[in-house]
Amino acid sequence: MAIRKPQKAIEKTGARYEELLAALEQQNSVPAPGAIVKGTVTGKRGNEVLVDIGCKSVGSVNANEFDNIDAVKAGDQFDVLLIELEGANGMVVVSKRQADDKIRWETILAKYKEGDIVSGIIKSKVRGGMIVAVDGVDAFLPGSQVDVNPSRDLDIYITDTAQDFKIIKISDERRNIIVSRRELLETQMAEKRRGLLETLAKGQIVKGKVKNITDFGAFVDLDGMDGLLHITDMSWGRIKHPSEILKNGQELDVMILDVDLERERVSLGLKQAQTNPWEDIEARYPVGSRLRGKVVNLAPYGAFVELEPGIEGLVHVSEFSWTKRIARASDILEIGQEVDVVVLNIDSQNQKIALGIRQTEANPWDTVQDRYPVGSRISGKVRNFTTYGAFIEMEEGIDGMIHVSDMSWTRKINHPSEVLQKGQPVEAVVLEIDVANQRISLGLKQAQTDPWSSIASTYQIGQIVKGKVSKIASFGAFVELEDGVDGLVHISQISDQHIEKVKDALKVGQEVEARIVKIDRDERRIGLSIKAVGMDEAEVARLTAEAEEEPADAANAALGSFANAFEEAFASSEEWQPGQN
Repeated sequence: MAIRKPQKAIEKTGARYEELLAALEQQNSVPAPGAIVKGTVTGKRGNEVLVDIGCKSVGSVNANEFDNIDAVKAGDQFDVLLIELEGANGMVVVSKRQADDKIRWETILAKYKEGDIVSGIIKSKVRGGMIVAVDGVDAFLPGSQVDVNPSRDLDIYITDTAQDFKIIKISDERRNIIVSRRELLETQMAEKRRGLLETLAKGQIVKGKVKNITDFGAFVDLDGMDGLLHITDMSWGRIKHPSEILKNGQELDVMILDVDLERERVSLGLKQAQTNPWEDIEARYPVGSRLRGKVVNLAPYGAFVELEPGIEGLVHVSEFSWTKRIARASDILEIGQEVDVVVLNIDSQNQKIALGIRQTEANPWDTVQDRYPVGSRISGKVRNFTTYGAFIEMEEGIDGMIHVSDMSWTRKINHPSEVLQKGQPVEAVVLEIDVANQRISLGLKQAQTDPWSSIASTYQIGQIVKGKVSKIASFGAFVELEDGVDGLVHISQISDQHIEKVKDALKVGQEVEARIVKIDRDERRIGLSIKAVGMDEAEVARLTAEAEEEPADAANAALGSFANAFEEAFASSEEWQPGQN
């Protein structure tokens, strides 16, 4: 819009123009730029609307500032903002739109302050947030202030419905208003939560909706506040993750387990709102009853078997088999497998049931004495060795053990591998059965004839025998005779010459000829003399008589005597003690 010039042109430059303009404004009371004045439509020219602002001043308003230019007619009045006293077209420049904006902004400033609640409509989405129309002024709603929980889709909040917002900042310089929807929602939720907390009590059953599922539980919306439903309070049975029985949006009946007014926390229980299956457990599953269940979990020490939803029992590895030693439950069972079990014990207070699998079958140890009576001869296979004996598999799951002392009548066995090999079939005699500890003692030598039982008919003192050196010791050499019987040649009986070391005179495997000079049936010992082979009968008689002589006091006997030499050798021999293993 432009002020009409005086009749005489005024130079637009220089101090003279400024003086004349000031005089003219004073004369005609023309408002200064930035003022809002009343304008009256006088007509239209092209895409402009001519407006008389008084004081003989006419300005123009661009047609795009009107919602409907065709509806604008002469005589219409509205407020305009004076922008420039003389524009490019020589007229005063005014704006209806800017006047409207300024009026609305000044109205906002006069009406509201920071912290006030205003009503507005969310118009659109912009970078970082949304635009809210408040009394005709655009306010900015940051994305973080849209809702209580962050939302990735802001389009869902665009609506024609008016909502309340809280003014959190007003900038007059930038004509900017920042509002928050979240703060109002949080305040409303806090008030609702406080009111709800005061109505909740332990043991109360309430309705809720699953809002969020985590590894440790689920948050349930109680129509105004969230309660925590821990995974341990979801089911009487075993669950690995809450998602196995819950889903977001699911409606539940839950029990109030605890209410913390100070911290505004509520603990919920789902299983507590249902019948406890453990209440009459002893009546439904009496001890000794046989049941069928499903393996739901495996641990190194046993398997958990579900008898019904919420009821599980433990089968310890020791209760898997009567005869087999089970190291891990996973060696014979897998999750989901159905098994027959027997109830062994019930602890209803601690909600524990002990189950057994082996009890569903007959215990082979109950009848083992009938199948293998003491003294009976059995056939088996060497299954394994220990340092003290060998385990013989008599039947599947039933082993007997042969101790090293029961492996030979004539030799001391230090390790079972000296006599047996793994997998070797053997015959043995049942010596003892301990049903309580599931042990069977077997004898290998007892299944054979004891050569010492007929020693009197086989060997006599003074008899010359042949044998092979089987072992050398510091005090003499052992010679293996027939039937596995060993005799001892003392170092003093190897030669007429003095022998310093036995290994200088004899070698293992060497065949020798010797005369029997001593037989001790009780101690299972035979004394031999190589040097006596060439003696005449009188010398042999003297030698054997001396060997048989038992001194009353060995400590006082002559250390060099033949009898004491053998006694000392026999006593010091740890490698050769037949019958005393």
